Amino acid sequence: MTEQILKIDEQTPVTEIVNGDYRTADVLLKYNIDFCCGGRWPLQVACEARGVSTDMVIQDLETATRRILISPTLNFNNWPIDFLADYLVHVHHAYMKEALPSLHDHLTKFVAGHRKKFPYLDELQLQFMKLYKQMPAHLKQEEEVLFPYVKRINRAYNGKEPYAELLVRTLRKPIAARMEEEHQQTEELLGNFRRLTNNYTAGEEACVSHRVTFLKLQELDQDLVQHMRLENEILFPRAIAIENILLGK
Repeated sequence: MTEQILKIDEQTPVTEIVNGDYRTADVLLKYNIDFCCGGRWPLQVACEARGVSTDMVIQDLETATRRILISPTLNFNNWPIDFLADYLVHVHHAYMKEALPSLHDHLTKFVAGHRKKFPYLDELQLQFMKLYKQMPAHLKQEEEVLFPYVKRINRAYNGKEPYAELLVRTLRKPIAARMEEEHQQTEELLGNFRRLTNNYTAGEEACVSHRVTFLKLQELDQDLVQHMRLENEILFPRAIAIENILLGK
């Protein structure tokens, strides 16, 4: 379901738009509209200065701020394992592939302009870069190796295929080791994010760019927590259980 929260019109100051919903920052950046120190102009004036249609910008802003809500009553444990793997790819992996480059650009520009005032930002950027560099390989291995294997042994198990045990013995992947090592690294990095940002809380002296960067980091954190929970608590344990059954353990 979707819900429109932020009301935007052409006379709304640009800074007020971003303060109302940080997701609008990406839209304004796309049109090269300043939303930080120079963002006190009404949206219409800012659009005219950039030679872009105010109506088109408002439409993009409204699209960016629509909320897609997932009911907390969903029982992921009851989802077929193949569907859960596809959900992880099409929702959480897709988000990560969009969010990481955007956040990289935001953080790079923000740190460059604010490191003297906030010295801890260099360490925050360093911790983020570790995640930024390791995540593509992590997602690729899941999409190209682990998830196809999980789906294959699940289909062999459900179909009572005679070759199911041989399939596990010859193609078995280190699922448990991956859960322990790579997710632990990600959890440590998220812990560093929270510590360095005081749980993503910008002080009263923070500018709009400061708040946007922290909120985007918090959104990334929340998505990764859910992503890892679905894998650690549901997908991978179910796959390991299937392996053990097929191997007669």
